[in-house]
Amino acid sequence: MFMSGSPVTQMRTGWYKKPILQLFFFLFFSPNVFSQPSSATDSAALRPWMNASLSPEKRAERLVRAMTLEEKISQIHMRDLKEFPREVIGIERLGLPAFKISNGPAGAGPGNSRTPQPATALPSALALAASWDPKLAEVFGRLAAEEIASRGEHLLEAPGLNIARVPHNGRNFEYFGEDPFLAARMGVAEVLGIQSAGIVAEPKHYAANNQENARKTINEVIDERTLREIYLPAFEATVKEAKAGAVMCAYPSINGQFSCENVHLLKDILRGEWGFKGFVQSDYTATRSAVGNATAGLDLAMKPDHYDAEMKNAIASGHISESVLDTMLIRRFSVMFQIGWFDHPPLPGIIPAEKNGAIAREIGEQGAVLLKNRDNQLPLNPSTIHSIALIGPYAGAAHTGGAGSSAVTPLYTVAPIDGIKHVAGQALTVNYLDGTDPQAAATLAKTSDVAIVMVGNKDRENADRANLSLQEGQDALISTIAAANPHTIVVLKTGGAVLMPWLERVPAVLVAWYPGEEDGNIVANVLFGKTNPSGKLPLTFPKLEFEVPTNTPQQYPGVNGTAVYSEGLEVGYRWYDAHKIEPLFPFGFGLSYTSFKIDRLRTSTTADGGVKAELDVTNTGTREGGEVIQIYVGAQPGSAEPPHQLRGFTKTTLKAGETRHISITLDGRAFSVWDTKLNCWKVVKGTYTVWAGNSSRDLRLQASIKISH
Repeated sequence: MFMSGSPVTQMRTGWYKKPILQLFFFLFFSPNVFSQPSSATDSAALRPWMNASLSPEKRAERLVRAMTLEEKISQIHMRDLKEFPREVIGIERLGLPAFKISNGPAGAGPGNSRTPQPATALPSALALAASWDPKLAEVFGRLAAEEIASRGEHLLEAPGLNIARVPHNGRNFEYFGEDPFLAARMGVAEVLGIQSAGIVAEPKHYAANNQENARKTINEVIDERTLREIYLPAFEATVKEAKAGAVMCAYPSINGQFSCENVHLLKDILRGEWGFKGFVQSDYTATRSAVGNATAGLDLAMKPDHYDAEMKNAIASGHISESVLDTMLIRRFSVMFQIGWFDHPPLPGIIPAEKNGAIAREIGEQGAVLLKNRDNQLPLNPSTIHSIALIGPYAGAAHTGGAGSSAVTPLYTVAPIDGIKHVAGQALTVNYLDGTDPQAAATLAKTSDVAIVMVGNKDRENADRANLSLQEGQDALISTIAAANPHTIVVLKTGGAVLMPWLERVPAVLVAWYPGEEDGNIVANVLFGKTNPSGKLPLTFPKLEFEVPTNTPQQYPGVNGTAVYSEGLEVGYRWYDAHKIEPLFPFGFGLSYTSFKIDRLRTSTTADGGVKAELDVTNTGTREGGEVIQIYVGAQPGSAEPPHQLRGFTKTTLKAGETRHISITLDGRAFSVWDTKLNCWKVVKGTYTVWAGNSSRDLRLQASIKISH
């Protein structure tokens, strides 16, 4: 339920709620709508590429055959104009409408207009990852795609698939955490959701775009096995399994060659090994030369810098064949014919704000992670408490997301105080202070039954965090409030891991990440138990600043323009486990208001060389709740492999007292390594330990399995 008088109600009078104005807007800015022939028969005769009985590739070939060189060049870059920042120009004589693009890791972000385009501000991708629920990722993708379709746009720059190698990375909130298997499962589901709505999905940033510091110039030295096993699997899965229509190449240089002209990444792996049939688009200013980019396989540039006059000159001089240009266009047009862009273009529509807001709320609640709950401080009971002190810089307004190109202009927002009042009822007094005066905040906390301190950070594109501490005195504020009131609850709104020097002083900690427009409702529903938290950490929280895998300057931010990935496979929890370092909170960790028991783990081989892990899970508590069962494969004795790696998981919801039989299948890749000599995946025969638990450090069950083929 939305609160009466909420922005949802108020915005019903907005222009985007009036279909006649939407139609006018669409017709005015889309003149090509009038240029179509009068019938399908006429269309096929005058424009043979409109013959829907042909394959998408044949239609694309016929269209390209009809284009002049100037027209072809106009189609390989965006206009990058003030009025049309993310648009490839249309060609009226060919019935070719403009190709419009939107950013998308957190929903329908900045698109084909410099004017803000309101949309549902979804929780961050990291919050989605914390749900460990691919079904939610599919819903997330479909919702975002439907919203950009309602704006008449065609491609969503999402999902973000880069691995959280560096905890300081300012853009970790756009990604799915530190594990490639989790990122792959969430990424595949989101791509399927996006493309089910007739919108092209564009996984990004290919590849290893793992720091914002010097991202446009840094050279990353990554050995081939680490590249294949850590930084490429999520991209591989979205290409092979979900058939992503596009891929965005990144800024960094990988082993001496920038991503958008990296022959090994784009030609050898993406197209050669994975069989990618879609098109490659650059990040905003990631192109460097017409010849280098086109030769490697870059099809669409976001700026005309090298793909306009420079491209024309390269073709005239013979450095690039016009056939290369044709191939670039056939790739993109084939995708557009396949999704129906020519035959059934997206039309303006109305975003169902309340319906989509409810979905955003569900995602945020499922992704919230309860890290601590001493003496069952939570859930709060409004019948036993009378007053709440709501304190902190992130308590006054909804924290809709991180900063940068992914930022979504929300249709509405729900402030924390409104969400709490809505859930707790009018009988409970809620007083708010932003915490800029710590003593006044402490006084308020001391005279209240419960203190809720909301703190966090504003991570952003183009900058990494200087350190993992909360900034602007927030750690001191928490300590001050905790000293004044023993019933202090900390709510973290963060784009990644943070240090917690105050952890022992507070009884409860909830991570809400960047909750999106429904912030107030999400946090209130979890704190008061309307939703039982079931989120799990998609990345590790360290105890100390230097206790992170990338702890030398050579690794991060790099020395003399080069970052060496010397940690190899030991990324995230793999590093903590290999070096026997206790994290503050481990990967996969998360509490619930109920309890679970898992037992009877059995393993068996499948006909295709995989392994089936079966076990029983029981809700041993007093209320319904969700649990994520995680399956890890351990290293063989004497091996130099990481001690164990996530290879399967499933999320299940159980009623109090209910037992369910769970089956999780691990494919052959779970027992394979990248063989750098043979240049392929190779199953390593032997006896493995299969572990089951609910975090990387709570693996309660184990079983052995022999892999012989």
